[in-house]
This record gives sequence, C-alpha cells and structure tokens, in this order.
Amino acid sequence: MRTDVYERITNQIVTELERGVRPWLKPWNAEHAAGRITRPLRANGMPYQGINVLMLWSASVANGYAAPIWMTFKQALDLKAHVRKGETGSLVVYADKIIRTETDAGTGEETEHAIPFLKAYTVFNVEQIDGLPAHFHAQPAARTGTVERIDRAERFLAATGANVVHGGSQPCYVISTDNIHLPCIDFFRDAESYYAVRAHETVHWTRHTSRLARDLGRKRFGDEGYAMEELVAELGAAFLSADLELTPEVREDHADYIASWIKVLKNDKRAIFSAASHAQRAADFLHGLQKPAAAAAA
Repeated sequence: MRTDVYERITNQIVTELERGVRPWLKPWNAEHAAGRITRPLRANGMPYQGINVLMLWSASVANGYAAPIWMTFKQALDLKAHVRKGETGSLVVYADKIIRTETDAGTGEETEHAIPFLKAYTVFNVEQIDGLPAHFHAQPAARTGTVERIDRAERFLAATGANVVHGGSQPCYVISTDNIHLPCIDFFRDAESYYAVRAHETVHWTRHTSRLARDLGRKRFGDEGYAMEELVAELGAAFLSADLELTPEVREDHADYIASWIKVLKNDKRAIFSAASHAQRAADFLHGLQKPAAAAAA
C-alpha cells in the first residue's frame, strides 16, 4: 500500500501538538559549532526549507541531537563513513512533478498537465554516523556576549520597513492601518523575547495586499482562516528566529493556539505543508528586503 506522505507527516505533528509540544519551538543546542540556533543543514551546509525544517527539528528534539547536520546513507558512504547499525533515519521530502499528456477526444489536440507530488527519502543526523571528518562534530567556540546577535536582529527587522508602534500591552498587526503594535521592549522579560515576538508580527505584516497578499480565508477571530494565519506567523517567526539566533517566545495563549491548530490539521492533512510553504515565502520575502550590508550580517 502506497504511503501517504502528507498524512504521515501531519499525524506526527498532530501527535506532538496533542502532547503540548511545538516541534519547531526549541530544536537547538549549544553543543555544536554550527550555532546555538540554526535550521537543519544538508551535508553541504545548505539549510533545509519549509516542512523539512519542522520534520528535522522535531527529530532533533525527540532524539536529543545537538548537531544540526543531516545526510543520506550514500552521502555518509561517500565520505568513508557509515551509519551505525540499528539507527533509524528521519523522513524528509521534496516536491516534484510528472507531466501527463492528454488528447482532446473532439479535436485531437494534445495538452500537457503538470501533476505535483511529494517524494520522501531518509536522512540521518551526523550523530548517528561514525567515521565522519571532524568538522561535522565540531564544538562551539566560547561566546563573548549577546550584543552582536541582538544588534543583527534589530537591523534585520528595521530593514524590512515595517512600521512599528510601541505602546500598550498586546502585540498585534493591524492590517487596516498597516502597523505593527508592540509593547515597549522593557515590558519583555529579555531582548530575545521582544525580537521573537516582533518577528512573529512582521510575518503577519507580509500578508498585506501590497506584499504577499496572503489570504487564508480569515473572516473573524478564532475561525479556521485565523488559525492558519497564526500558524504561518508562528512557523515564519521560528524560521526567522533560527536565522537570527533568537529564542522563540512562548505566548501566554499557547494552549488555545495549539487546540486551534490541531483542529485545522486534523481537517486537512495538507494544511501543515501549506502553512510551512507560506511561512517560508514570508521569511524569504523579509530576507529579500534587506539592504546589502544588513543581508551580509544576517
């Protein structure tokens, strides 16, 4: 029986959400030179994107992996290394398409249609592999402080051009005025929390019709479209937090959001794929707004 990749991944994420765990929230560790927070990396150092980020972060949390680097069984062999006997790999996917030619019964004309599909394959964390070159297991250098990291976040978010109004006690994005509203930074427990929340609201900012024109069917507070948009902002902020080395903020309404996401994911096995795709698009859009100097530092 053919495995439904969409259903398999959705079920895994729903299971973790039902346990109260967000698989994208704390998938990092200070024990690897690649950084305290990073997206999962391929063997060549290129980061994974979209749904694969969530899947490999989830696997890292479940198995306690500190290293963010993953590779296939064959890639390990090509490096004269080998996956340890008994190790279980983790699922990743890539999008592909097949071209189907159809002939019109009346005219005899042939038309081609692209049919998208997902193909799954297995990767292993470098901590499951023996014999790799030393840099795959490199330990981090001692850290000297956090000023540079927070400065980078400030410059990145400022370079987007999003208008931020400070004041009040509730962070939000108001689409009618195109403003992000945030409490002053002194109201947050630390600077990282402020920037993580600001990243979340900045992902919401990308939904405006003058930017990505993202419309997920949101009509009122608490409906399915609202839950989907919040999931996009949650994932987009997690992606940006990884890129900017920030610790994502756990919101006070944590449980309410999880319940709404579980409902959406159970109703549509492709919802998490769609949300991850929109989140990746938002993160890419914000990276694209960086001035050359800011982009180089981010």
